[in-house]
Amino acid sequence: MEIQTRQLILMLLLLLLLVMPVSQAHHVLGRPSYSLSEDSNTPPSMQVETQIGNYYVTYMVFPAFPRPNQPGRINLYAKRIDNNQLFTGKITFKVRDDSWFHKNEETLGVQPPIDNVYRQNFEFLKQGNYIISATFHAGGAPYVIDFPMRIGKPPVIGPLGITVAIIIVSLVGVNLIQRKRLLRARIRRAHQGKES
Repeated sequence: MEIQTRQLILMLLLLLLLVMPVSQAHHVLGRPSYSLSEDSNTPPSMQVETQIGNYYVTYMVFPAFPRPNQPGRINLYAKRIDNNQLFTGKITFKVRDDSWFHKNEETLGVQPPIDNVYRQNFEFLKQGNYIISATFHAGGAPYVIDFPMRIGKPPVIGPLGITVAIIIVSLVGVNLIQRKRLLRARIRRAHQGKES
């Protein structure tokens, strides 16, 4: 019985760890992040370098922590892998919800390069997860770069935490049901032993 009690306590502690809030950083380079804007010189919240087809693409998202109802900016650079020639055409930026059920897509804008950088401003009204797409055509081939963006604070418990919590609750429930069955079987055997 002591082992089962210890297991139950351990499962409850694991469940509490999943529910505890995560502490978030509030400073970038020693400055409060709430005063940063899309024009700040701080590092971006996301900087990704990727290779797609014949191009090497780098994109960055400013400010460091995008929030609802505040302006932000995406910077994108694209150059050929073989000769380092910069892409000079226009790039279309689109956005859609990062969910299974809502695939509404909006065009943020079509941008020409300014000093070899494609800059797209944005402002989201609602917090949530979004997918930003940058598309362009070069050499007769389409290029699409998708990247995720989080607007606002992330949820305390994500999908993985919810899944683990469901598994733990299921295990505890099965454990309690099995205990009741064993107890009933013992009581039944004890009554049958007394009757005979």
